Amino acid sequence: MRVLLTGASGFVGKAVLDRLVIDAEHQVVAGYRCVPSAQREGVEYCLTPTLGPEADWHSALVGIDAVIHCAARVHVMDDSSADPLAEFRRVNVDGTLALARQAVVAGVRRFIFLSSIKVNGEGTPLGQPYCIDDTPVPQDPYGISKLEAEQALLALAEEAAMEVVIIRPVLVYGPGVKANFRSMMKWLSKGVPLPLGAIANKRSLVALDNLVDLIVTCVDHPQAANQTFLISDGEDLSTTELLQRMGLALGKPARLLPVPAALLEASAMLFGKRAIAQRLCGSLQVDISKTRELLGWAPPVSVDEALAKTATHYLSHRL
Repeated sequence: MRVLLTGASGFVGKAVLDRLVIDAEHQVVAGYRCVPSAQREGVEYCLTPTLGPEADWHSALVGIDAVIHCAARVHVMDDSSADPLAEFRRVNVDGTLALARQAVVAGVRRFIFLSSIKVNGEGTPLGQPYCIDDTPVPQDPYGISKLEAEQALLALAEEAAMEVVIIRPVLVYGPGVKANFRSMMKWLSKGVPLPLGAIANKRSLVALDNLVDLIVTCVDHPQAANQTFLISDGEDLSTTELLQRMGLALGKPARLLPVPAALLEASAMLFGKRAIAQRLCGSLQVDISKTRELLGWAPPVSVDEALAKTATHYLSHRL
């Protein structure tokens, strides 16, 4: 099978490319905005300077059986755009749909779209995970754009021969992870005391290896056609548990102070950091029973294995 992978230089896309090359079961065409100087043997490269609706994918789509669309305008904490929603829509909705329409014309059989749990919302009551049939309630421009892209793709699938698969991951971590997860490892490795020793929330996470495994599974699994899947590691952790287990993986036991969550939330609200409080103290759980049952799939990597791999990479690459 011949596969086009977009966003091949990104955190998830690079891992998908590595897996496809290792498996050696597919011919891979990798889409980049700038073709890398070090190229992988057996991989064809295509240059796509833009991800917007004007992008021309026709030459890259020749002979392609499946598209794995990882490229996107990603969620950022402090978006400086004058109209963030318009920018997200231009890339994540219009750009995605342009690629999908060109894929239909090229005779592509399956289109895998990497969406986000932000389509569902920003959090769940403790013990009440998001389910695949829940009504989506995105709260920010990124989540809205991902939902609109999903809806457009499913509508296209109803009128075309191309099958669509949608995957909504929760927070993804693994070797090379950046942003808040990397900051957490930095503070833990320095032994800094953190006021997060009494957080009784639950959050679903997904290891990069587990997400990649599901993406590759969906390339040709017959039951994946025109379905939407939630994905996690299958084990939800509190913020306190995550810090404790990450500390063990780093070889630096977490120094956690048992500050009540209510006090942390009140302090965050006072300083205008409500979103940070939600991520640290709130719950966000997902039910992956459909993913398990329909595909016969289970996360191949445990949480502790994935944390150990993430920690090893961080310790060997930190400045």
